[in-house]
Amino acid sequence: MISFDEALNNILSHIHALGFEKVSLLDGLGRVIAEDIYAKRDIPPLDNSAMDGYALKFEDIQKASPKDPVRLEVIEDLPAGFISKKKIERGKAIRIMTGAPIPKGADAVIPVEETKKEDGAVLIFKAAAPGENIRKSGEDVKKGDCVISQGDTLRPAEVGMLASVGRSFISVYQKPLVAILCTGDELVDVDGELDEVKIISSNSYTLAAQVRDCGAVPVQLGIAKDRKEEIEEKLRQGTRADVLISSAGISVGDYDFVKEVMKNLGMEMIFWKVAMRPGAPLAFGTIGEKPAFGLPGNPVSSMISFEQFVRPSLLKMMGCRQLFRPVIEAILNEGIKKTVGRRYFIRGSVSFEKGKYVVTTTGEQGSGILRSMVKANGLIVIPEDQEIARAGDKVKVQLLDRNF
Repeated sequence: MISFDEALNNILSHIHALGFEKVSLLDGLGRVIAEDIYAKRDIPPLDNSAMDGYALKFEDIQKASPKDPVRLEVIEDLPAGFISKKKIERGKAIRIMTGAPIPKGADAVIPVEETKKEDGAVLIFKAAAPGENIRKSGEDVKKGDCVISQGDTLRPAEVGMLASVGRSFISVYQKPLVAILCTGDELVDVDGELDEVKIISSNSYTLAAQVRDCGAVPVQLGIAKDRKEEIEEKLRQGTRADVLISSAGISVGDYDFVKEVMKNLGMEMIFWKVAMRPGAPLAFGTIGEKPAFGLPGNPVSSMISFEQFVRPSLLKMMGCRQLFRPVIEAILNEGIKKTVGRRYFIRGSVSFEKGKYVVTTTGEQGSGILRSMVKANGLIVIPEDQEIARAGDKVKVQLLDRNF
């Protein structure tokens, strides 16, 4: 049995980013970009109006006020998308729309709310400063700027920037295909026949959902009975994927064949068993250069093992910089006692009360109680050398809910 940190470091040292692929702009949302993006021109390309109003010379209206407005001749109406061929002289103004290029001779824009239209003229009720309400050429992006860097995750803002610089297709890191197999004579699929000894294979779906949640692509291999030949046949199909995950069958029982079968498929076993709870019976190795994970069969153990080891591995394969969930400090509402020598991950419910985070366990912490994960928005992390965490202590909490 190895420590949690040793297991994680071992795994990540064997994980490498996948190759690149071209995708359309909107299909890039949520993906990690695999290239630096440079602007080919200034954005905006020309000085333009920040609002609907009147383009004019600021010196014409330095003394304008509501009681003593300045009257200017309006020589043109200028909509966005057009460039005026006229030049503004003293005593003149051009009616301008938001986004329209600033006419020659103008050095300020007065918003329409500060004016009153007259026949062929406008009354200005407010003085202006030089450059007021003018968006300068290149104030957002200068030609040649790197606007998005390799390794950035594309959010809606990045998608908008890519559109602004004219990129309809971009290079992103590939999504790994993740093959998932659950084993056990007692398992049936969600639409299978149930009797008093059969249970539904929830792991088939929680693991697939966890894979999809972090951006990878699940490939469900189904359920294998506790027979070497059946397990080997299905796992062999899974070796076509980028990552192989099995659930159950990796302990020391008479029908735990997964480790043996994986070795038959050429797996180099890196380690087996981690000093953590839940999730101690975890195996990791490689088949060729492809990572293979043997996760526990209990639903909570399987999910937490995935969170701690598989999720960061998949994110690294997809080129992500941030591999781990956010961790906060919270005040513990109840005492927790544990075994020294193992890192505990306790399901918890975190809230923000009176300016601080507080956390309470979700109740019974058995590794088969999936409802404890349903109630949880975080995992309370109690380190190996600690035996007791008392009510009122500050504890580390790994946040599971990205909307918290």
